[in-house]
Amino acid sequence: MSTATIERTAPVSRPARVHEPIPMTRLVGVEVSKMFNTRSGFWLLASSGIAAAVATIATVLFAPKDQLGYGNFAGAVGFPMSVILPMIAILAVTSEWSQRTGLTTFTLVPHRGRVIGSKLVATLGVGAVSIALAFAVGALGNVIGSSIAGVPVRWDVSLGSAALIFLADALGMLMGFTLGILIRSSAGAIVGYFVYALVLPAALGTLASFQDWFASRQGWIDFNFSVGNLYDHIPSSKEWAQLGASGMLWLVIPLAVGLWMVRRSEVK
Repeated sequence: MSTATIERTAPVSRPARVHEPIPMTRLVGVEVSKMFNTRSGFWLLASSGIAAAVATIATVLFAPKDQLGYGNFAGAVGFPMSVILPMIAILAVTSEWSQRTGLTTFTLVPHRGRVIGSKLVATLGVGAVSIALAFAVGALGNVIGSSIAGVPVRWDVSLGSAALIFLADALGMLMGFTLGILIRSSAGAIVGYFVYALVLPAALGTLASFQDWFASRQGWIDFNFSVGNLYDHIPSSKEWAQLGASGMLWLVIPLAVGLWMVRRSEVK
C-alpha cells in the first residue's frame, strides 16, 4: 500500500501595508470647508463682511466731517468683528459635539491633537482673512466718506496700531476657541463668552472703581482689560507683562486643561 506524501507549504508572508498619515494641509482644508457647509456657518462668516459694510456706511452717514479718518472707520468695523470672530471660533470646535460628528471625525483621524490643531489653524486663518477684509472695507469707506464730505483723506492708523488691533482680535478668537474646548457645547460656550466679554468686565471695573488695591492690580488679573489696551495705544513694557500674566491665567491654563479633557474624554 503506497502512501501519498502531502507537502505543506508555509504561507507567504506579505509586507504590512503602511498608511501614510493624513497631511495636515488636508485636515485644515476639511475644517475650513466644514465652517462653510452649513447655513449657520455660512451666514456667520458672511455676517463679518456684512457687519463691516454696515459699520462703514453708518460712519460715513453720521460721523462729523472733522471726525472722518481711518481710525474711526477701523474702530467702527472692529467692534462687530470682536463679537463675530469668537463665535466663529466657538462653533468651529463645538460642531463636533453639537452635530454629533465627533465619533466619525476621531475614528478617521484617531490623533485628536491633530484634529484640534487643524481646527485652530483653520479658525485663525479664516479670522485673519476676515480681519483683513474688514480693514479693506474700512479703508474704502475712509476714501469714499472723505470724498463725499469734501475733506482730506486721513490715514491716522499706523502699521503698528493696525498690527495691535489684529493681535487683539486674534486673542479674542483664541478665547472663544478655549471656551469651545472647555465646554464643548455651542450654546454653553457662547453664553460663557458673553459672560466673559460683557458681564465680567463690568464687574471687575466696578471693583476697581471702589477698591484701590484691585485698581492697581487689574491689568495683572483682568485679561479683557489688558487686551483693551491694544486697541487704545501701544502698550508699555509693564502692560505687555500684564497681558502675558493675565493671558496665562485666562487663556493658556484653561486651554491646556481643555485640551487635556478633549484628549481623554469619551466621544459618543
